Amino acid sequence: MPSTAGTPHAFALTEEQQLIRRTVRDFAEKHVRPIASEIDEEKRFPTENIKRLADLGLMGMLVPEEYGGSGADIVSYAITIEELSRACASHGVITSVNNSLCAWPIYNWGTEEQRETFLEPLCTGEGLGAYALSEPGAGSDPAGMTSTAIKEGDAYILNGQKNFITNGGHADTYIYFAKTDPDERHRGMSAFILDKDMDGFEWSEPEEKMGIRAAHSVQLFLDDVEVPEGRMLGEEGEGFKIAMQVLDGGRIGIGAQAVGIAQACLDASKEYASEREQFGQPISNFQAIQFKIADMAMRTEVARNQVYKAAAMKDAGEDVTQTASIAKLNASEASMENAIQAVQIHGGNGYTTDYPVERYMRDAKITEIYEGTSEIQRLVISREEFN
Repeated sequence: MPSTAGTPHAFALTEEQQLIRRTVRDFAEKHVRPIASEIDEEKRFPTENIKRLADLGLMGMLVPEEYGGSGADIVSYAITIEELSRACASHGVITSVNNSLCAWPIYNWGTEEQRETFLEPLCTGEGLGAYALSEPGAGSDPAGMTSTAIKEGDAYILNGQKNFITNGGHADTYIYFAKTDPDERHRGMSAFILDKDMDGFEWSEPEEKMGIRAAHSVQLFLDDVEVPEGRMLGEEGEGFKIAMQVLDGGRIGIGAQAVGIAQACLDASKEYASEREQFGQPISNFQAIQFKIADMAMRTEVARNQVYKAAAMKDAGEDVTQTASIAKLNASEASMENAIQAVQIHGGNGYTTDYPVERYMRDAKITEIYEGTSEIQRLVISREEFN
């Protein structure tokens, strides 16, 4: 079991932020870590923990108290996702999606009626949220989506298919992006709030995935789904702007998830190296292992600092497009490299399911892909450099 001592950081966390870290870490050690391997093996969605997370105020962290949330800052949110992911990356992404990809855009762009209708269930665990942007033919190029929303009277008729939708099938509320002007690219996109029980709204069985197998991802199928015009989020044609701003915050969440996985790899490697003996001594005595541990610690700390910086900037109302991309890119690559080295330190044992590092490696890979691949992050960063 990893130490419960304070994790090093470059920022002076407030007493409240330190309390949140301790609270989430204690919760994760009690309710998350004990089932992490089991739910991964069984590919079972951890329904039993959603209400527990909500009771701690962790499902509506970015929503003010007046709408049922906890009104926390984004640094606290990043700490939460990090600590959950340190125990189980699936819990981390389930919580991240509900907070930053569903509840936050409804609060930020929603009408008062939309806020009052949808936010409290998302924050209290009575409901769950999802974000539907990617399509089979439009992943890194969301403006190339083919989902349509055609106005008919006082409603829109939605048709289309979405891919890799985290929380899909379990979620009650979906932020769904479609073309209200199919002849346009990004200028023709709009966002809608959908219910899972709308006629014509269906979803697939969960995808068979390499990692985060307890966080289910599905395809969505919309066949002439009638959506009242009052369910449009923001204004018509604002969908692309909403999607990109939401992803800025989402990338902080995935960066924090990657930091949690990186830390878990470091924790497990230190423990194993201290216990495993070869040539009459613990392998932690060997410089080859010590250097791996040093590099893992360095990567984790640098990644954590960058994620916290992006979170602090967003709390301050600053533009975080480039900083969030740097944080997500750096943290995801640090996570993957730490996982590779953790398996190497464990040797043959690391290649078995008897130790958690093989799961960490499988979980780490997705952080380089979803909410913007590493290639897209580099594109965003370079564009910002030339602007």
